[in-house]
Amino acid sequence: MGNEGLLADVASGANPADGLRAARALRELAERLEALQVENARSHGWSWQEIAVVLGISKQAVHKKYAGGTLRRGRG
Repeated sequence: MGNEGLLADVASGANPADGLRAARALRELAERLEALQVENARSHGWSWQEIAVVLGISKQAVHKKYAGGTLRRGRG
């Protein structure tokens, strides 16, 4: 079982503290993955509008979150 399976097991367990920590870890992983892929899309010439459509958010939201450089900004 990989780390994903272990994380899923912990997240669905009975201990609320473990489950909440797992949810936080998943959220942080998803945020990093999104930032990396926004950077990837921009490096391939995608517009903010194209990225926004795929992410299901507004162009303004994606631009505000990532326009300053996805990896430097981190979360937020």
